[in-house]
Amino acid sequence: MPQIPQTLHELTVGQLSARSGAAVSALHFYESKGLITSRRTSGNQRRYTRDALRRVAFVRAAQRVGIPLATIREALAELPEERTPNRDDWARLSRAWRSELDDRIRQLGRLRDHLTECIGCGCLSLENCVLSNPDDISGESMAGSRLMPERPARECS
Repeated sequence: MPQIPQTLHELTVGQLSARSGAAVSALHFYESKGLITSRRTSGNQRRYTRDALRRVAFVRAAQRVGIPLATIREALAELPEERTPNRDDWARLSRAWRSELDDRIRQLGRLRDHLTECIGCGCLSLENCVLSNPDDISGESMAGSRLMPERPARECS
Protein backbone atom coordinates (compact mmCIF):
# COMPACT_ATOMS: atom_id res chain seq x y z
CA MET A 1 0.00 0.00 0.00
CA PRO A 2 1.51 3.33 -0.95
CA GLN A 3 2.40 5.63 1.90
CA ILE A 4 1.02 9.15 1.82
CA PRO A 5 3.22 11.77 3.45
CA GLN A 6 1.62 13.48 6.45
CA THR A 7 2.35 16.85 4.84
CA LEU A 8 0.22 15.96 1.82
CA HIS A 9 -3.22 17.44 2.38
CA GLU A 10 -4.87 16.27 -0.82
CA LEU A 11 -5.09 12.84 -2.39
CA THR A 12 -5.48 11.76 -5.99
CA VAL A 13 -8.27 9.33 -6.74
CA GLY A 14 -5.64 6.57 -7.05
CA GLN A 15 -4.19 7.38 -3.62
CA LEU A 16 -7.65 7.50 -2.07
CA SER A 17 -8.48 4.17 -3.70
CA ALA A 18 -5.27 2.53 -2.49
CA ARG A 19 -5.66 3.79 1.07
CA SER A 20 -9.41 3.16 1.42
CA GLY A 21 -9.60 -0.14 -0.44
CA ALA A 22 -12.47 1.20 -2.55
CA ALA A 23 -12.24 0.91 -6.32
CA VAL A 24 -11.76 4.12 -8.28
CA SER A 25 -15.15 3.53 -9.90
CA ALA A 26 -16.74 3.26 -6.43
CA LEU A 27 -15.15 6.56 -5.41
CA HIS A 28 -16.50 8.23 -8.53
CA PHE A 29 -19.92 6.74 -7.74
CA TYR A 30 -19.77 7.95 -4.13
CA GLU A 31 -18.91 11.40 -5.40
CA SER A 32 -21.82 11.36 -7.88
CA LYS A 33 -24.13 10.53 -4.94
CA GLY A 34 -22.76 13.36 -2.80
CA LEU A 35 -21.09 11.10 -0.24
CA ILE A 36 -17.61 12.54 -0.84
CA THR A 37 -16.40 15.65 -2.63
CA SER A 38 -13.35 16.66 -4.57
CA ARG A 39 -11.97 19.74 -6.20
CA ARG A 40 -10.59 19.86 -9.71
CA THR A 41 -7.06 20.91 -10.57
CA SER A 42 -6.26 23.14 -13.53
CA GLY A 43 -5.71 19.88 -15.44
CA ASN A 44 -9.23 18.72 -14.44
CA GLN A 45 -7.94 16.01 -12.09
CA ARG A 46 -9.80 15.19 -8.89
CA ARG A 47 -8.21 16.01 -5.56
CA TYR A 48 -9.68 14.80 -2.26
CA THR A 49 -8.91 16.16 1.18
CA ARG A 50 -7.49 13.66 3.67
CA ASP A 51 -10.79 13.49 5.56
CA ALA A 52 -12.26 11.71 2.52
CA LEU A 53 -10.54 8.57 3.88
CA ARG A 54 -12.73 8.62 6.98
CA ARG A 55 -15.87 9.43 4.96
CA VAL A 56 -15.19 6.48 2.64
CA ALA A 57 -14.59 4.20 5.66
CA PHE A 58 -17.87 5.42 7.18
CA VAL A 59 -19.79 4.79 3.93
CA ARG A 60 -18.31 1.32 3.47
CA ALA A 61 -19.00 0.30 7.08
CA ALA A 62 -22.61 1.45 6.80
CA GLN A 63 -23.00 -0.38 3.48
CA ARG A 64 -21.62 -3.60 4.99
CA VAL A 65 -24.44 -3.65 7.51
CA GLY A 66 -27.01 -3.01 4.79
CA ILE A 67 -27.72 0.71 5.11
CA PRO A 68 -28.82 2.16 1.74
CA LEU A 69 -26.65 4.89 0.21
CA ALA A 70 -29.53 7.39 0.32
CA THR A 71 -29.82 6.88 4.09
CA ILE A 72 -26.06 7.25 4.48
CA ARG A 73 -26.14 10.49 2.49
CA GLU A 74 -28.95 11.85 4.68
CA ALA A 75 -26.93 11.00 7.79
CA LEU A 76 -23.82 12.74 6.45
CA ALA A 77 -25.86 15.79 5.44
CA GLU A 78 -27.10 16.15 9.04
CA LEU A 79 -23.57 16.61 10.38
CA PRO A 80 -22.62 20.24 11.03
CA GLU A 81 -21.15 21.70 7.85
CA GLU A 82 -21.13 18.13 6.48
CA ARG A 83 -17.99 17.44 8.51
CA THR A 84 -16.35 14.05 8.65
CA PRO A 85 -18.16 11.61 10.97
CA ASN A 86 -16.42 10.73 14.22
CA ARG A 87 -16.87 7.92 16.76
CA ASP A 88 -19.76 9.70 18.51
CA ASP A 89 -21.53 10.25 15.18
CA TRP A 90 -21.19 6.56 14.34
CA ALA A 91 -22.56 5.56 17.77
CA ARG A 92 -25.58 7.88 17.40
CA LEU A 93 -26.34 6.80 13.83
CA SER A 94 -25.87 3.10 14.54
CA ARG A 95 -28.40 3.36 17.39
CA ALA A 96 -30.87 4.99 14.99
CA TRP A 97 -30.30 2.29 12.36
CA ARG A 98 -30.59 -0.59 14.84
CA SER A 99 -34.38 -1.04 14.61
CA GLU A 100 -34.23 -1.05 10.81
CA LEU A 101 -31.54 -3.72 10.94
CA ASP A 102 -33.50 -5.73 13.52
CA ASP A 103 -36.53 -5.69 11.17
CA ARG A 104 -34.36 -6.84 8.29
CA ILE A 105 -32.90 -9.65 10.41
CA ARG A 106 -36.42 -10.84 11.31
CA GLN A 107 -37.41 -10.80 7.62
CA LEU A 108 -34.29 -12.75 6.65
CA GLY A 109 -34.96 -15.30 9.40
CA ARG A 110 -38.48 -15.76 8.10
CA LEU A 111 -37.18 -16.14 4.55
CA ARG A 112 -34.60 -18.70 5.68
CA ASP A 113 -37.18 -20.69 7.62
CA HIS A 114 -39.62 -20.90 4.73
CA LEU A 115 -37.33 -20.90 1.70
CA THR A 116 -36.86 -24.64 1.32
CA GLU A 117 -40.51 -25.58 1.63
CA CYS A 118 -41.68 -22.83 -0.72
CA ILE A 119 -39.16 -23.32 -3.51
CA GLY A 120 -39.37 -27.07 -2.95
CA CYS A 121 -43.04 -27.13 -3.87
CA GLY A 122 -42.55 -24.68 -6.73
CA CYS A 123 -46.03 -23.19 -6.58
CA LEU A 124 -45.28 -19.66 -5.37
CA SER A 125 -49.02 -19.46 -4.91
CA LEU A 126 -50.29 -16.22 -3.50
CA GLU A 127 -52.89 -18.26 -1.69
CA ASN A 128 -50.43 -20.43 0.21
CA CYS A 129 -46.89 -19.08 -0.25
CA VAL A 130 -45.36 -17.49 2.84
CA LEU A 131 -42.74 -15.76 0.70
CA SER A 132 -44.94 -14.23 -1.98
CA ASN A 133 -47.85 -13.62 0.35
CA PRO A 134 -46.74 -13.21 3.97
CA ASP A 135 -49.64 -13.66 6.38
CA ASP A 136 -51.87 -14.53 3.40
CA ILE A 137 -52.63 -10.87 2.67
CA SER A 138 -53.73 -11.50 -0.91
CA GLY A 139 -55.29 -14.92 -0.37
CA GLU A 140 -58.60 -13.47 0.70
CA SER A 141 -59.15 -11.53 -2.52
CA MET A 142 -57.73 -13.95 -5.11
CA ALA A 143 -56.20 -17.35 -5.61
CA GLY A 144 -53.34 -18.59 -7.76
CA SER A 145 -49.86 -17.35 -8.45
CA ARG A 146 -50.56 -13.82 -9.66
CA LEU A 147 -48.28 -11.26 -8.09
CA MET A 148 -50.28 -8.29 -9.37
CA PRO A 149 -53.98 -7.85 -8.73
CA GLU A 150 -56.06 -8.16 -11.84
CA ARG A 151 -57.27 -4.93 -13.39
CA PRO A 152 -60.78 -4.67 -14.74
CA ALA A 153 -60.86 -5.08 -18.51
CA ARG A 154 -61.25 -1.79 -20.36
CA GLU A 155 -64.00 -1.60 -22.90
CA CYS A 156 -62.94 -0.78 -26.43
CA SER A 157 -64.86 2.01 -28.12
